[in-house]
Amino acid sequence: MSQRIWMNGRLVPADQAAVSVFDHGLLYGDGVFEGIRIYNGRIFKLRTHLLRLFASAKVIRLPIPYSLEALDAAVRETVAANEKLNGYVRLCVTRGSGTLGLNPFKCSDPTAFIIADSISLYPRELYETGMAVITAATMRNHPLALSPRVKSMNYLNNIMAKIEALDAGANEAVMLNHQGYVAECTGDNLFVVHHAAKGSSLATPPLHAGVLEGVTRGVVMDLAREMGMPVTCPDMTRHDLYVADEIFLTGTAAEVIAVTRVDNRPIGTGKPGAATARLTQAFRSFVENDAPED
Repeated sequence: MSQRIWMNGRLVPADQAAVSVFDHGLLYGDGVFEGIRIYNGRIFKLRTHLLRLFASAKVIRLPIPYSLEALDAAVRETVAANEKLNGYVRLCVTRGSGTLGLNPFKCSDPTAFIIADSISLYPRELYETGMAVITAATMRNHPLALSPRVKSMNYLNNIMAKIEALDAGANEAVMLNHQGYVAECTGDNLFVVHHAAKGSSLATPPLHAGVLEGVTRGVVMDLAREMGMPVTCPDMTRHDLYVADEIFLTGTAAEVIAVTRVDNRPIGTGKPGAATARLTQAFRSFVENDAPED
């Protein structure tokens, strides 16, 4: 079966899905997007993702020419047309075609497209052994320049840090904000686990540190609380990472994956920890058995 792309209201073959070279999404990264998982035929947290898409578009004054309900139906139509029981959806809305200048108000109607496909962000073996990360020299964009809560199509800041990781032989990089505090990784949110006599606790950087308000991040925080693990959002430095008992990353594409080395320093035992394993199992059970679409 040939892949079908939803493009501005209709499904077309993948080789016919095209965006104008004058589209501001291509010329300037002027647009917003969402990545959404499909589990057992259910589209995970679809409404949550769509609400974030519309919020991001509102912030950058990008009028989406479809209602939330219309895009909900379009995502389902695309998933069904591509017969995806498990996979990944990429939903993008660009500013549309315009001039070679920056003025967004000279653009024509926004372009919307939906891809339903498969994704594998990291090698499967790393989910068993854990992964090594580095701290990038590339600073996370200042949160007052463009809020990281806007999931925009301009990811060059993240890409530059990703290049640093790949050059160092790592799969991911931790990005610090303008104050030197931990923000997030190039494509994932970050969590630190601390062990104590009364049990484990979880910490993740606060939104004001320059963090995308990740959907998977929120699910894992809820699951941790249900398991009796306190969750806090303190400012953290690299020191806090180096002395952590466990570290793991979350994201729609990454799901949950342990970090076992940071800047060539072993984290905890140097192997994925028990708390990470419990949360990973809880997450897998949640998405496989429930996979809520709200």
